[in-house]
Amino acid sequence: MAERLGTRALNRALLDRQLLLQRSAMPALHAIEHLIGLQSQAPNPPYIGLWTRLVGFQPDQLADLIIQRKAVRVALMRGTVHVVSARDCLLLRPLLQPLYDRALAANTNLAPGSDDLNMDTLVEEATKLLTERPRTPKQIGTLLRERWPNRDGAALAYAARNRLALVQVPPRGLWGKSGQTTLTTAEHWLDRPLAIDPRPDEVVLRYLRAFGPATAKDAQVWSGLVKLGEVVDRLRPQLRAYVDDEGRELLDLPDAPRPDEDAPAPVRFLPEYDNLLRSHVERSRVLPPEYKPLLATKNDSPMPTFLVDGFVRGTWRLSTERSRATLRVVPFTALGAASTAVAAEAERLLEFLAAGADSTDLQIDQPPG
Repeated sequence: MAERLGTRALNRALLDRQLLLQRSAMPALHAIEHLIGLQSQAPNPPYIGLWTRLVGFQPDQLADLIIQRKAVRVALMRGTVHVVSARDCLLLRPLLQPLYDRALAANTNLAPGSDDLNMDTLVEEATKLLTERPRTPKQIGTLLRERWPNRDGAALAYAARNRLALVQVPPRGLWGKSGQTTLTTAEHWLDRPLAIDPRPDEVVLRYLRAFGPATAKDAQVWSGLVKLGEVVDRLRPQLRAYVDDEGRELLDLPDAPRPDEDAPAPVRFLPEYDNLLRSHVERSRVLPPEYKPLLATKNDSPMPTFLVDGFVRGTWRLSTERSRATLRVVPFTALGAASTAVAAEAERLLEFLAAGADSTDLQIDQPPG
């Protein structure tokens, strides 16, 4: 009979693999690859995600990787922008193409019409434009409309984004900088080709090493791919089976770390979009069910959270007014003995986020009731 792993055991396994039980000394690029990227719909979350996971992390460690083209911002898992290593960009983007094909098929603005829109021709035209120089999505759509004047420019740019591996070039994504989303092809930016016909097996194993123990459906939620059950069945001889408290089978690498469920878990602050909360069907291993509604937003835009004893206990938000930065911490329930540790870690986060501010302020709300 398979060994049972309760919620706390799954929590500690996930935190350890996510470098959240103790900060790691591994280089930033190694951490990015271990985590299989950090979601980055906004520029700053990957920096916060690395700060909370790595010893002594400073923003220029990631900014330099982006400038040196060792890491890139590119749409990948779940159709969302991630910061990944150059190597993972070239591997993951073609592997995830079925996800982008499904999105294209669902876009009625790109249905066949009288102007004979051919996707292969569109790819050729867009590639030519983007190897001339990086361009914004609006510029891409405007230029492609010269070839297809009866089409919506935004839809044409969307088609290019879904058929091509497009990376966001600096200064977009650099700490403390601003800039429009400006794109070029990954092959041109990295001067290397995309992987040809990559297999998902190794990526599923890497997913388990970073997020396991887990199910095939968990890997599908994380990636956006479908039919990964076939992949997991193929890998099953290499894996070890467990069951959770609900009797669901979970699979894992035999040598992956599974700390004791009573291992201490320090307070950690997570950015919005952190994959810790986006990579499983059932999130109770880190998000108590009673708190899930408190994180709900109209557009499913994830909120910044903090962990106490390994579980989400509240949210936080940084605001700036003139040269003053304020970090507001909003616990869901009374913090009790954890109050001091939460305040201390919040002060460290504020120091990281507001290094250039003339003054800072930390506010910790009293929970309702």
